Amino acid sequence: MEKKVYQLDSVEPTINSSNKLKSDAARDNVLRATRNFKNSWRDLAQALQVVWKEKLYLNWGYENFDQYSAKEVHVRKHTAMKLINSHMFLEKEALFLPRESGEDDPRKITPTFEMANALRRAKKNLSDDDYEKVKKELMDEGKEVKEVKKGLSALIMKQRKSVNPEEERTQKNKAAIERFLTMLKDFKREIEILKFLPGVIAEDIDALVSKIEKHFARQVIEITQNEG
Repeated sequence: MEKKVYQLDSVEPTINSSNKLKSDAARDNVLRATRNFKNSWRDLAQALQVVWKEKLYLNWGYENFDQYSAKEVHVRKHTAMKLINSHMFLEKEALFLPRESGEDDPRKITPTFEMANALRRAKKNLSDDDYEKVKKELMDEGKEVKEVKKGLSALIMKQRKSVNPEEERTQKNKAAIERFLTMLKDFKREIEILKFLPGVIAEDIDALVSKIEKHFARQVIEITQNEG
C-alpha cells in the first residue's frame, strides 16, 4: 500500500504550554520553512525585477541599477541581473508553481536558482527536444543540478560540433539581433518613464522592434525551407 505523502496544514503551527511544538505543528513548520527557503531567491528576484524595470532606484538617489544593487542590496549587478533573468525565464516558460496552490505538496518542485540557471542555459544552447529532456530530469525526476549540468555541458558540446556553418551564422545573427532589440526596448522604457523625448519616438521604436522581429522570423523560415 502506497504511503500517503504528508502535506502542509493551512493553519499556522501552534505552541503548547510547555513551549514545544506539537508533533503535527512541527511537521508543518518544517515543510513551511522548506517552502520559504526555496522561494527566498524568487522573492528577491521578483522585487529586483520591479526596481530594475521601473527604474525606481532613480527615486532613491541612485544614478543606475548597478550603484543601487551594490550599495543598498549589497549584491553585484552581475548577480542581480542573473537573478532577474532567471526569474523572467521561469515566468516565460511557466515553470513557477502558483503561490496559492501546489507548493505545499513535496512531490511538486519549486525551481531553485541553480535549476533556473541550468534550464536557461539549456534553452539557449540546445534543441527543443534536448531542452525538454533536461527540463524533465530537473522538474519531474528530481535529479541533482550538479549531475544534470555535467550532462548539459556534454550535450552542448555535441550539438556545437554537429551545427552546420549556416545554422551557426544564423544563431549568431539571432543573438546579435536579440541584444539590439533588448537595448531598443530598454531605451523605449526610459523614454516612457523619464519623458526626456516625445512619446512619438517611443512609438517609432516600438514599430522598429516589431519590423525587425518580423523580418528575422521570415529569414529563419526561409533558411529552414532551403534546408528541407
